[in-house]
Amino acid sequence: MSIDLTDTSAVVLVEGPSDAAVLQVLSRRLGLDGPDVSIVSMGGVTNIRHHLRHHGPAGLGQVVSGLCDGSEERFFTRALRREGHAVESREDMEALGFFVCDADLEDELLHSLGTAAVEEIIEREGELVLLRRFQQQPAQRERSLHDQLHRFSGVKSGRKVRLAAAMATALDLDALPHPLRGVLAFAHESVGGPRLP
Repeated sequence: MSIDLTDTSAVVLVEGPSDAAVLQVLSRRLGLDGPDVSIVSMGGVTNIRHHLRHHGPAGLGQVVSGLCDGSEERFFTRALRREGHAVESREDMEALGFFVCDADLEDELLHSLGTAAVEEIIEREGELVLLRRFQQQPAQRERSLHDQLHRFSGVKSGRKVRLAAAMATALDLDALPHPLRGVLAFAHESVGGPRLP
């Protein structure tokens, strides 16, 4: 199903649906979920240049920002350069509204919440027994709890989006990870929205 974004003033580009779910939850919690900013799942980071052109000055004329994983930074950097931006560092990217998670978004959430809180979320979601079984798999036994939780969140269809949204619901809004706060602040302030507290 195609979503009409022609009346949206700004878009935040993210790789996939779990990233979009996190930013949508945080936007609601911060009181920023108005019609001026839309979170757009690109269906893969390699689609970044298409979305920059489609949503940016040559397309719909929207303010474009984005969030990516550390391993995907090169795709964002290359696309921004090809669109005429001088990008040499993460600071350059952030000035344009593009923020990078050190590892990935799930890792940012895990670091912010801590493993005990994430285990509690998994229990509330009714999947603690499945987590314990997963932890007994030979490939998982020697891994840290952090790494086990990170892997567990993405091994079943639908789980990644659901757990990511649940973790975003539990985050302390006063201590949001820098990339999440940064991209939401950039997008909303670019259209005259409220400054994040």
